[in-house]
Formats: sequence, C-alpha cells, structure tokens
Amino acid sequence: MSAPVLDDLHIAATASSPAVEALAGDGCLRIAGESYPENAFAFFSPVLTWVDAYLETPDRPLRVELELTYLNTSSIKCMMDLLDGLELAHAGGREVRIVWFYDPENDRALDLAEEFREDLALPFEIVPRALHGEPA
Repeated sequence: MSAPVLDDLHIAATASSPAVEALAGDGCLRIAGESYPENAFAFFSPVLTWVDAYLETPDRPLRVELELTYLNTSSIKCMMDLLDGLELAHAGGREVRIVWFYDPENDRALDLAEEFREDLALPFEIVPRALHGEPA
C-alpha cells in the first residue's frame, strides 16, 4: 500500500511571521523572515505537522533551508522542537540537511544560526546569502 500524497504547505510572510514553503515533491522546507507572531505555537503547528507527515514516508531526504533574521523566545522554542525532531530522524537513518542562509552584514543572524548548530548533531551548514547566488 502506497503512502498518501502529502500536500505542499505555503504560508505567506506577515510583518511578524516568516514565509514558509514546504514542497513534498522536492523534499524541501523553506522558512524565511522574522518570527515574532502573537502565538508562535499556533503559527508553527502546521509546519511541525507537515514535517511529521513527511518523515512518515520512508527513504526520502529532507533539506531544510532557513533564512531567519529574528526569532522571539517562543519562536526559538518552536524552532528547537522542529530541529530536535529532525535530529531524531537523522539519528534514525533519515537523510536530513539544514542550510541556514544569512546576510553577512547581520551578525545577530549568524550568531543565531551558530547557536542552533551547536545544539544539534546533524548536517547543518551556515551560508552567507551572497554565496547562494543572490546579492547580500
């Protein structure tokens, strides 16, 4: 019996929440922007649900591209929940890769990425935005 088809997830950015694009066919989750929504847990809930559903499909790698410039405390907690789940999947043999893009002129964004990377045991690359082929 084949696994059910997973829908893509698209959440438009707002002044206080990041854009989210989760593409099941590409095995890619992208989150970009600032994150300080009134209720971070409600905002990130569909993202966590999508990732859990994606990880139920065996043998599919997942690439997570992050470009977060600011996270409030509750958003940091939600992001750690997401990354901890990905770390468990990686420890269980799933191919998971995190790529965190940052503006080289934003030291806070780089510090944030480095703090997350220090807490995780999975492939986690930190890339200046200019090296990604777009102007910094």
